Amino acid sequence: MAGTTIKMDDHYLSYRQSRICYHTTGSGNAVVLLHGFAEDSSIWDKQVAFLKNGFRLIVPDLPGSAHSDVISNPEPCIEEYAAIVMLVLEKEQIRSCVRIGHSLGGYITLAFAEKYPEMLTAYGLFHSTAYADDESKRTTRKKSIEFICRNGTEAFLRTSIPGLFFNQGNSTDVNTLIEKGSAILPDTLVQFYQAMLNRPDRTRVLENSSVPVLFIIGEHDMAVPFQHSLEQSHMPKSSHIHILRYSAHMGMLEEPDKSNKILANFLLNP
Repeated sequence: MAGTTIKMDDHYLSYRQSRICYHTTGSGNAVVLLHGFAEDSSIWDKQVAFLKNGFRLIVPDLPGSAHSDVISNPEPCIEEYAAIVMLVLEKEQIRSCVRIGHSLGGYITLAFAEKYPEMLTAYGLFHSTAYADDESKRTTRKKSIEFICRNGTEAFLRTSIPGLFFNQGNSTDVNTLIEKGSAILPDTLVQFYQAMLNRPDRTRVLENSSVPVLFIIGEHDMAVPFQHSLEQSHMPKSSHIHILRYSAHMGMLEEPDKSNKILANFLLNP
């Protein structure tokens, strides 16, 4: 991510008195790239640079991230984020697309697939899961909320982001994520966490999928356990399964060339 500057067109729409930003570039079949927790659209810069000449890319900033305002909602939910992405597609007059979601973006992708299946020709989970949080994960998220409320965004990211990388990752990538993420308000991170805590199990979405599903799995991912990823990857009727052997939870940064080729092959031949 560091050192990569991607020129994209910026667009805005209004939602519940908040301004939501998304970015577009390229031409061809529409592809939506959704970033994860404590990230913004720039997490996809290396993928955008690789794919922009073959596809019409739509890359939103989720509410509260980068140029998007946080939405005022005391009970946020994943389904609301999916509805916001639907508004983006409507504004762009897109009738069908491929969706790729990283982590939280994958949760939103599954909610979108459940509510708007006719809009998808294929979709992908990039280090993400259809399983609801188990009790251990719920406890961890609640402790993270408490830490964020006490110590703020930057302190939280300094403790959490290095563990998302295999062998603590490239220090430049880690520092860039911390720097960018530190601009996100604590209330936004808490809102994301509450939405993740409240999300249901969506394995049935995978099982009932009528379109191909891509799984990009980090072998060393602690946020989405490797075994869980393998289990769910066999649920859809048509699965494309790829394992990144030298990645944890940030494969688009840890193994960008391999990730780019996986995405391009899937988008060309779903």
